[in-house]
Amino acid sequence: MNLIHSLLDLILHLKPTLNGWAHSMGPGLYVLLFLIVFCETGLVVTPFLPGDSLLFALGALASQGHNVSLPIAAVTLCLAANCGDLVNYLLGYRLGPKVFSRESSWLLNKKHLHEAQGFYERHGRKTIILARFVPIIRTFAPFVAGIGRMRFTRFALFSVAGGILWVVSILLAGYFFGSIPFIDRHFELVVVAIVFISVVPVIYQWWRGRSGGSDLVGAVSDRVASESSSV
Repeated sequence: MNLIHSLLDLILHLKPTLNGWAHSMGPGLYVLLFLIVFCETGLVVTPFLPGDSLLFALGALASQGHNVSLPIAAVTLCLAANCGDLVNYLLGYRLGPKVFSRESSWLLNKKHLHEAQGFYERHGRKTIILARFVPIIRTFAPFVAGIGRMRFTRFALFSVAGGILWVVSILLAGYFFGSIPFIDRHFELVVVAIVFISVVPVIYQWWRGRSGGSDLVGAVSDRVASESSSV
């Protein structure tokens, strides 16, 4: 409960919190930011960490000169996002076949593993890039790619491209729009709106999966597949 409360407090007061960290931590701020983004993209147990809202807030602070360097933040977080994805892929590659080994399990069974393998053969490239922009899915997508035995060179190429595109685009959005007086005055509401808009597709897919009896891997795959088909 304390963790949830702290996370909500961070999201609702993201800009002043980051500003305080920037003044008190100095260069150590970039180490902390690296760890946050790395954990969000690299560990399947931490999909709840702020990603889009964190990047937007950093861009806004950089535009207002609050001890945040946009180039350093961009390089640091591109490295974090891509290192996280590669670690997540390797975890799925090494652990996935062992975890998804039972025929009778509702979630962790071989059928889901074979579905993941087929899905990434059909939609692999678009999935890796588009999943970056969907919270929770961006945490599970590289893990499922590893489970599905997607070729590493293919995964790494599109993962790096997607990671750079995600980090740079959201940082620049915060940089150019975060200093607009209306957005600056209502920044907490803007952050909440970003979080809400980001998770709506995930909530919808989860509800669809429950009503249709879908599993977690299928829900993640179906969601990204629908995104891919529109491109």
